[in-house]
Amino acid sequence: MAWSQDEERLLLQIERHLTDEDPRLAARLESFNERVQRKEHGRRKNDAKKKRRAPRRPRRSTIIIMVSWVLMATLIATLLVLALRHEAAALPF
Repeated sequence: MAWSQDEERLLLQIERHLTDEDPRLAARLESFNERVQRKEHGRRKNDAKKKRRAPRRPRRSTIIIMVSWVLMATLIATLLVLALRHEAAALPF
């Protein structure tokens, strides 16, 4: 929906007043707007890429967690085998 001319004129006046009153705040807001626009533009590119791209690879953190679980399971299994083979832990049959 487009702004009316009166609304645009009023917004421009507010913007000019803000710039005159606090130029640092105006610069920060402008910088923020630019970052948001770049991010939105990047999202549109990424969305287009995702539609074309093959299934994505697992993240590094996911792989690290999986490897950690495998190592812990291996350690527990090894300790159980050693404990059950030890004579003091062996059950008398």
